[in-house]
Amino acid sequence: MAELARSGTPEGVWLRAERQSAGKGRQGRAWDSPAGNLYVSTLIRLRPSDPPAATLALVAAVALEEAVRTFGVSAMLKWPNDLLVEGAKLSGILLERTEDAVVIGLGVNLAHCPEGLDRAATSMRVYGPAPDPAIFAETLAESFERWVARWRGEGLASVRERWLVHAHPAGTALTARLADGSAVDGLFDGLTSEGALILRLADGTRRVIHAGDVFLL
Repeated sequence: MAELARSGTPEGVWLRAERQSAGKGRQGRAWDSPAGNLYVSTLIRLRPSDPPAATLALVAAVALEEAVRTFGVSAMLKWPNDLLVEGAKLSGILLERTEDAVVIGLGVNLAHCPEGLDRAATSMRVYGPAPDPAIFAETLAESFERWVARWRGEGLASVRERWLVHAHPAGTALTARLADGSAVDGLFDGLTSEGALILRLADGTRRVIHAGDVFLL
């Protein structure tokens, strides 16, 4: 998809793979990609009037949560764009900037989930029949298109509101691992108007996290 973005492919195109031989997640982590799960990517062509590009992480998250819910599974959002079911990771979303475009890759454990990770993982098959990847992709594309339209037409506020409704509740204990190797522990205290994570620390102060890996404690 990155090559297509550079070649001028218009917004709205989706690519779906039956499986991947070199799937990747955040920070270059390998992403297990057996057949039966969902592996899709799309792109957004940024416009001068768009909200900040980084907030597309929240757009993708609420669209994916909505699609998963359509198939009967209730997932919880974890900042910025993870979906958890009973504390186990269901999906992965990766954003990459390519010139004037943001490429958004999404992987969802429909039929299978990886084992032996540093965190629990699950699949939609655990909670009912595994959706057909092609049908799920169509549902996701429709949801994503609606939320991108709201993101552009209303700004981030409506996306942020939806994200908060389906996220871990205020007061949830979290740890944020930052790019410099440090970690910050605190209680979830919402999102800024720009979509950054707010943690309330033990001394009562608030720390705004713009980037990092976040885990439930």
